[in-house]
Amino acid sequence: MDWLTSLPAVVLVAGWLLLALLVAALARVGVRALVPAGEQERVPQIAMPLMPTLGAAFAIFAALSLASEAGYLRAAEGLVSDEAAAASRLAWAATSPRVQSEPIHMTLRDYLQTTRAREWKGAAAASGDDPPTARAIAKLERNVRTEAARPELGSPTSTELLASLDGLTSSRRARVAAASRDVPPLYVITLVVSGLALIVNAGALTFRSSLRTSLLITGIGSVVGLSLALLFALSAPWSGPFIVSGHPLDAIVGDLGSGFFRSGS
Repeated sequence: MDWLTSLPAVVLVAGWLLLALLVAALARVGVRALVPAGEQERVPQIAMPLMPTLGAAFAIFAALSLASEAGYLRAAEGLVSDEAAAASRLAWAATSPRVQSEPIHMTLRDYLQTTRAREWKGAAAASGDDPPTARAIAKLERNVRTEAARPELGSPTSTELLASLDGLTSSRRARVAAASRDVPPLYVITLVVSGLALIVNAGALTFRSSLRTSLLITGIGSVVGLSLALLFALSAPWSGPFIVSGHPLDAIVGDLGSGFFRSGS
């Protein structure tokens, strides 16, 4: 399903709208072809009572799905903000008295830049095993832990450095874990089937109407198609159309480059 959620928004919207309208047209033609002429009078009598039930089922599934995925996108943005806050704490901790801040700031900046360039979307975001990113964070770990081990720093400063570093690595792990999350296939299948069933039922109601009258079902098809497109667009914040913003980390990189994090600033 990753290939589907990674499609551009325009492709998702056009594809799902086309599928929904195609199903509506096939439903209208299919009822005419498959239902015997003597039983066609009964089709509206059967299809009409099903419309409220199918409409309510799709509406409930769509509302729950879209609310869940929108919440997931907000949670992903929160994880990025937490990681940026942890990076800021480490940058400020490196400005404590007797701490050699330059090596820590340089490796922290390199790690954040490498993360944004190589670990922000696609398979690397979900796996967290990009070699350059792994080397950058390993170098940061060594620099911070080497500095924290110096006896002249004292316990409070060393503890602050290590706690800030642990907060940064923990935030990264939380982001990687969130990026590897996927929508349960059965959940998506249920939503798609309920939407298509609603369209088919609407098409069955208009199979004997004129072409102009039948165009009324395009409204239902459009709503179903757009709802499915929005669901897939929201489902992958690190590989889909709506990539989670990395601005919080970019701001830290900019502050490190401008010298904002330095003693006496």
